[in-house]
Formats: sequence, C-alpha cells, structure tokens
Amino acid sequence: MTDTADSALRADPALRLPAAVLWDMDGTLLDSEPIWEIAMTGLAARHGMAMTPQLRESTLGNSLPDALAKLHDAAGIPPEDRDPDADGRWTLDRVTELFDEGLPWRPGALEALDLVAGAGIPMALVTNTVREAAEVALDTIGRHRFATTVCGDEVAVGKPAPDPYLRAAELLGFSTAQCLAVEDSPTGAAAATAAGCPTLVVPSAAAVPTGALRTFRTSLVDLARDDLASAWAGLRGAVRMV
Repeated sequence: MTDTADSALRADPALRLPAAVLWDMDGTLLDSEPIWEIAMTGLAARHGMAMTPQLRESTLGNSLPDALAKLHDAAGIPPEDRDPDADGRWTLDRVTELFDEGLPWRPGALEALDLVAGAGIPMALVTNTVREAAEVALDTIGRHRFATTVCGDEVAVGKPAPDPYLRAAELLGFSTAQCLAVEDSPTGAAAATAAGCPTLVVPSAAAVPTGALRTFRTSLVDLARDDLASAWAGLRGAVRMV
C-alpha cells in the first residue's frame, strides 16, 4: 500500500471498509460441515469403505464433483465403473433431507451479517454447494441479505479455482480487490485469494495455511467494523492475525 493510500485510510475511516463482503456458506455462516460429513460417510459406506479423517478433510469446501472424485479414488473405483451423476443425486438428496431438519449457525455469524448490513455494505453468498441445496440453506440464512448468490454449479470450475469469487465480484460491479471474502477452509481460502480478494479466514474443521491477502480470527464472535477494515484495507499483500 502506498503512503498516500495509507494516509487516506487514516483520514477517512469510511475508505477503510470494503465495497462488498463475499461470504462462504458451509463452515463459515452455517455449521453445516458435519451434515456434509454424514452424507459423505453414508456414500462411502455405500461403496464399501470407511470415511477416514484424512479423506474427509481433503473434501472440505470442495465442489460436489471434486468431493465425489476424491471418494471414488479412495474407494479404488475404476473410472469406467463410476457414476458421479447417481452418487451426486444420492448425496444431494441426503444433504437436503438433513438441511430440512435444521441448520445451526456458526458462532457470531448472524451478528456478523447484521454488522455488515448495518454498515451499508452489499453482500454476496459464494458457495461451492450446488443451487438446489443452497436454496434450502437460504431459508435459514435469509435470501434478502444478499445482493447476489453464486453456487458451485453456476461457474465453470468451483473452489479452489477463483471462478466463484470472480463471478460474485463481477455481478456486484466491483473488482475483487475492493471486496472482502470470509472463508473457513483451505479450499475456500485458496479460491478467494487466487481471485485477488483480501480474505478473513475463520477456520472451522481444518487448519488453513497463512498466505498473502489472509488475516485470521478464531471466530466471528464480536466481529467489529474495525476488524473488517483491518482485514481489507490494511491487509492487501500482507499476512496478519487479529
């Protein structure tokens, strides 16, 4: 950041806030990763294998096709014998069934959404979850909160590719550098920073490596406007812990 830009940020705190906040869903806003684990464990059992902690961690934050491919690889299923459409359908049916039973919030997530809305900052939901399941989750989160939503089946390549974040910023009319992403997983953080978004990382089920454009919190509890400012304006090109 240049000295001129740094001075401008100190002189006008409003300039320190991002133009938009781009929220991940599973593990960030909603404590839904355990639900995905139930579904993926059930699918593994259908293929005669146990879901190991290592396999489960490798699928965290993945798009459904990527998660299925990793499970099929682990199960040793030959490519010609795989049926990703059928397995994807089974997994989605199981996930939406569990979503319908109730979705718990991550600690501080609801208050964090209210904080950003109260600051007048537009928000987008950026998730690797396919639209069908995301729509069920939005019944809990609230569609009205978001100016736009981008799901994993609506881009050419899901996270960890940058496509979902690039698309969300485009729909909002901002550059990714003007936006702040909020993520919980290695996959999601990789997507956000690859897109050029300063990223607030709040790890949930797996550790996330440090890297450029990333700042870390242990939870969203007591998130304040100054934290948004720190994670966006003060963080471009740096690694910080708050």
